[in-house]
Amino acid sequence: MSGPLELWAGPECTVNRVGDQFHDQTVLSGFHQRLDDLDRLAALGVRRIRFPLLWERTAPDDPQHCDWRWADERLQRLRALGVRPVLGLLHHGSGPRYTDLTDAQFPAKLARYAAAAAARYPDADAWTPVNEPLTTARFSGLYGHWYPHGRGDRAFVRTLLNQVLGTVEAMAAIREVNPQAQLVQTEDLGFVTPATPALAYQADFENLRRWLGLDLLTGRVTPQHPMWDYLRSAGATADELLRLADRPCPPDIVGINSYVTSERFLDDRLALYPEHLWGGNGRHRYVDVETARVQGAHLGGFRTRLCEACERYGLPVAITEAHLGATREEQLRWLWQAWRAAEGLREEGRDVRAVTVWAAFGTFDWDSLVTRMQGHYEPGLWDVSASPPRPTALAHLAARLARGEAPDTPVADAPGWWQRELRILYPCHGELEALAVCGQPILITGATGTLGCAFARLCEQRGLAYHLLSRAEMDVADAESVEAALARWRPWAVVNTAGYVRLDEAEDDPRCWRENVDGPAVLARACARHGVRLLGFSSDQVFDGTKAAPYLESDAPAPLNAYGRSKLAAEEAMLSAAPDALVVRTAAFFGPWDRYNFVTLALDALRRGETVTAAEDQVVSPTYVPDLVNASLDLLIDRERGIWHLAQREAVSWAQLARLAARAAGLDPALIRGVHGSTLGLRAARPAYAALASERAQLMPRLEDALARYVREAQAEPARPARSLPQATEAVAA
Repeated sequence: MSGPLELWAGPECTVNRVGDQFHDQTVLSGFHQRLDDLDRLAALGVRRIRFPLLWERTAPDDPQHCDWRWADERLQRLRALGVRPVLGLLHHGSGPRYTDLTDAQFPAKLARYAAAAAARYPDADAWTPVNEPLTTARFSGLYGHWYPHGRGDRAFVRTLLNQVLGTVEAMAAIREVNPQAQLVQTEDLGFVTPATPALAYQADFENLRRWLGLDLLTGRVTPQHPMWDYLRSAGATADELLRLADRPCPPDIVGINSYVTSERFLDDRLALYPEHLWGGNGRHRYVDVETARVQGAHLGGFRTRLCEACERYGLPVAITEAHLGATREEQLRWLWQAWRAAEGLREEGRDVRAVTVWAAFGTFDWDSLVTRMQGHYEPGLWDVSASPPRPTALAHLAARLARGEAPDTPVADAPGWWQRELRILYPCHGELEALAVCGQPILITGATGTLGCAFARLCEQRGLAYHLLSRAEMDVADAESVEAALARWRPWAVVNTAGYVRLDEAEDDPRCWRENVDGPAVLARACARHGVRLLGFSSDQVFDGTKAAPYLESDAPAPLNAYGRSKLAAEEAMLSAAPDALVVRTAAFFGPWDRYNFVTLALDALRRGETVTAAEDQVVSPTYVPDLVNASLDLLIDRERGIWHLAQREAVSWAQLARLAARAAGLDPALIRGVHGSTLGLRAARPAYAALASERAQLMPRLEDALARYVREAQAEPARPARSLPQATEAVAA
């Protein structure tokens, strides 16, 4: 082992097949189109890239016709950048249409493609012919999720053996061209824990099975191997197993793909779980859930998986995937913990080569194991909902790690959700081990408001230290009060949700200017002096409604009312005093935790059989409060600045919003009466069209999705007394 721990990276590049549909992650993320993504990765200090030279993409229809143009251009660019590739040939795929994982000729066909690839790129020194062969065999041959949709031990064993045999033959073909070529073999090594002794046999079996791919490659599967009889009973021949044992192809680097969800817990105490989780193996009924959600003891995590592999094989190891589909600070914590584990083991003398930031440009639809194309996106080092891709805080952290520097974000050192008490979703098994939230806090103003309470609630869930402040604890318009609060709590950021929101009364109430303009200005100046990040909120009311399309951040404001003028003045004051401030324009709140919002009260009225009257001629972009808060916190952690528009993507009238909400809740929208806004007796002028969209990035989900989640969340909240319906054009931002 020589040199420092390396930073590697890779774009999520799965090309899996479901039925006759091929799903290509590089197309979904845009990596397929953007050559300059390689420059982005190189600029972080990435030493190697797991590069998708995928069989399905290069020779999709005819094995004799390989189109190398895409790879040629990119591998030439990598050479110029000084970044070395690890060439992957199959990534959770079943191969092109002319083969599949059960095809007896699959290994030979893969080897022929590998030979052609090696001839094309003879200087490539590291290869992964098949990514995660055992995991792919489980999803394709055991569970039936992916093509060829096998379900059972025989299909599992055949798909696994074909991938392992294909790896051996592919590496032999590659080494005919480059005898020094290295095999970087990746696998997910998630551990299985039983709740009771009755399930120990099943956990033992799964914990042996997780090594099978690597054991076969390293020649360990002989008649003495504990899985020999299982393999033989499921269709493996003695000849093919002994051939692998006699001609081992051990990896040069064992790559561990590490995910918190891969650690599984088997529990036969069914009464502790909802019925939809009940399953079994034909011998026992049990549930199979994430270990972190039920086991009191902490997960072994990166260190344990690395040590296991080192001790079992005595080979160099690397973390070849480290990704978490979560909020930004949890992604930071996952990467930082991976890096610290690798560095710690290197100090103990273990040969740990690299940590790979996976899903450099995010992943699509892995929440359904890529079985449904619903557009569910999880950002990575970059967020591709922006064009060009927007670097996240994860990219900033990765660059620091590559330079040998510690994180400079205050949220990375706190415990991840998998280490905190809230991880437990079912009755805890064993004594609970939990770490407390720690670190510099966020100060949140507006303790009595919808938005302030929502920020506090979600900071609690996300493990972000915070203080929710009343006016008595910090009056944002009083410079001395602000200085005292900053000195007392020493925050890294302030989220200002305090403000005057009565749009009609704002026309002649001087408190509007004090709360909405003087306060943010005072706060911005203080934050700038102390180097504290500031997040403030503005409104769609800064626009006059004459545009025929949703307003973008660069559109010129022209407010029609006093409230809108105060919000525009606040934007200018904040960005003038603190140029790195983040200012979010939003509109038309609805959410599950505060009953006093238009959607909630409209649905309450419909349930009572009352008519709901709402403006049909005033168009807004409704905003689901949990989505707004989560997106705002992500942007704050990403160190974004300037004006951002955050609202759900659709433009609807208030009456249309009520109808959509009624349908989502299973109510009859016939009682909703759309009227002209002028009949509602409102004092302040409103823009007829105030829909918002973003030219910076599309971070907010669809309205239909938000309403569905709202209905579920609202049903889980305790009932509260009914209140009168607010005017359907009320100001709701901050």
